[in-house]
Amino acid sequence: MEPHMERIKILFETIEDTRHQGYVKHKLSEILIMVMGAVICGITELVDMMVYFEKKLDFYKEKFGIEKYPSKPTLSRILNLVDGDAVGKVIVQIMRDYAGDLGSIIAVDGKAISGTGRKDKAHSFLQILTAYATESGVTLAQETISYEDKTNEIPVFQSMLDYLDVTGKTITADAMHCQKETCKKIVDKHGDYVFGLKGNQGRLYEDVALYFGDSINKEDVKTSKTFEKNGGRFEKRICFASDDISWIPDLPLWAGLKTIFAITRITTVKGKTSEETCFYITSLPCNPENLLKVTRSHWKIESMHWSLDVIWNEDDSGILSDNGHKTLNAFRKLAFLGHKNFISTLPKKRSVKGNVLAALLDDDVCFGVLQCL
Repeated sequence: MEPHMERIKILFETIEDTRHQGYVKHKLSEILIMVMGAVICGITELVDMMVYFEKKLDFYKEKFGIEKYPSKPTLSRILNLVDGDAVGKVIVQIMRDYAGDLGSIIAVDGKAISGTGRKDKAHSFLQILTAYATESGVTLAQETISYEDKTNEIPVFQSMLDYLDVTGKTITADAMHCQKETCKKIVDKHGDYVFGLKGNQGRLYEDVALYFGDSINKEDVKTSKTFEKNGGRFEKRICFASDDISWIPDLPLWAGLKTIFAITRITTVKGKTSEETCFYITSLPCNPENLLKVTRSHWKIESMHWSLDVIWNEDDSGILSDNGHKTLNAFRKLAFLGHKNFISTLPKKRSVKGNVLAALLDDDVCFGVLQCL
């Protein structure tokens, strides 16, 4: 086995196997390696994994020395029993080890797995909150929120900040996380923040909107524009930023706050134009060019979450247990990163979805993706 693959196997071996060892026929680390390979090839349902394991066993014998694969009941039982949080931590470590320079922007966003909801309970989905290094594509941390926890993303993110290294980084998140305590935690750890504004902070949203709508403040506002074309979609983005913030109520309670800004998006698709303006607060200096870049980067975590559904059908997963969902969610994120890294080495680019299919059909592509982890 190549040293790179050996390192991944050793990390999987650190995950506790709670089965009675006298009856174990398949090592946990070997099962996780095969599941990882299946997910890289776009397969996340147990029935499909059985077909995949049978057809690809020679590949796993050659590359990993794995001689046999588990039955469907055994695989189901293991995915139910294995600590999904522990698997997630190991996968985060695999990603971080490979990445090197993580970049300076960390986007934080939660995703609900729709298939985990209960018909008799509203908002009962399993949610996974992810901290994502947008420039390297590495998941830096993830925490799960289940219906039984009776909590939401806000305290979970604040707890995440206790161990997440944000020194010199800029944290982006939606308006839910625009909280005074969250701002203080980030600034105390020598990071910066960019948070969206909505109606969850008294009149702050309305006051900032009024500020940018009042022509009397134009001299204190800096602007910058970008234009993007993607197929038949055209988007113009205009940033209006100001560090004239002495008028903000409770300003001393917003740790590090330096700038307020607005971004107007004017989008044209098939001759139809729409316009939307969003408002933000940040501890960053009043530099509209940089603020456009930072807010645009937040889209990358949303794109990653979108890919988990479109390419790997996460919302329709037939897995029943929270542990299974946590484990496969982490493997999907790992696969997404591996495919992005592999595609970046190709002379002719292809989509992630196209590369997933290529990995299923071509063992060399699959192994190439594994080597990019």
